Amino acid sequence: MSAKNVDRHNRFRSITVGFRVSPEEQEELNRAVALSGLPKQEYCYRKCMGREVMVQPNPRVYKALKTQMAFILEELQRIAAGENIQTELLDTIDLITFTMHGLKGESANGE
Repeated sequence: MSAKNVDRHNRFRSITVGFRVSPEEQEELNRAVALSGLPKQEYCYRKCMGREVMVQPNPRVYKALKTQMAFILEELQRIAAGENIQTELLDTIDLITFTMHGLKGESANGE
């Protein structure tokens, strides 16, 4: 049996919360989780509770950044070939920008 999962106030998390998402929303959620460096449960918990999501720099975050930058390069090459810009690309760029500012210890708005 696994150890009890308690929060920072030593409260046992005994309630399960679940929700449905579309495949596109799942991709976006997985992308955000990978770039945060947090487990999916912790990421979703913090976002739902309106708490700040601090980027936890580790090798997985850097790999996720590399993967997303490769995706952006492919999309930019596709756009250069004359195709339309997809909103997913702009969302990914915003997320990476936010992540990079977090890794540098800056706020996302440049302060």
